[in-house]
Amino acid sequence: MAEGDNKSANLLAQETSLLEEQLQGWGEVILAGDQVLRWEKPWYPAVLVGATTILFMLIYFLDPSVLTGLSCSVMILCLADYLVPTLAPRVFGSNKWTTEQQQRFHEICGNLVKTQRRVLGWWKRLFALKEEKPKMYFLSVISSLVAVAWIGQQVHNLFLTYLIVSFLLLLPGLNQHGIITKYAGMVKREINKLLKQKEKKNE
Repeated sequence: MAEGDNKSANLLAQETSLLEEQLQGWGEVILAGDQVLRWEKPWYPAVLVGATTILFMLIYFLDPSVLTGLSCSVMILCLADYLVPTLAPRVFGSNKWTTEQQQRFHEICGNLVKTQRRVLGWWKRLFALKEEKPKMYFLSVISSLVAVAWIGQQVHNLFLTYLIVSFLLLLPGLNQHGIITKYAGMVKREINKLLKQKEKKNE
């Protein structure tokens, strides 16, 4: 068991080190983005929501076709991939990295690798469910898709995408400041109260 854990830890360290090398040119930008996403200053949430709102309002008013939107997105990504590693050191000064910044960059890369592993794990479990319990797999997938289709029919696609993107951008900060844990605990307590009240009535 210990040998398997050591092997997994070594593999995680290797994958993290490889990702660090691949993202080294983006290091300064990633650290700056991490500070914003974790709300290191109280006005960062407003910046996130404001920037997201402006972007989606621009998309709404321009109303580009799917092909145009896709082409522009890929073009922006290509430009960023070319320009960021070149300009970032001049803007942020990569030679001034502290030990704390290097450690934080290592943690971010480690979290990205762990997230990738979780997603792959969920994907594998889904296919395992398909093989082991095909009826449950079919019902779960169809029910989920029907629910998503219904929500998409009730809410404007762009507005729904805006809400999802805004939530995902705010999620790290909500988690960092314990807001999710706080309200999840409140919901859990209320559910427990309702269950206890129901048990008393049944008695």
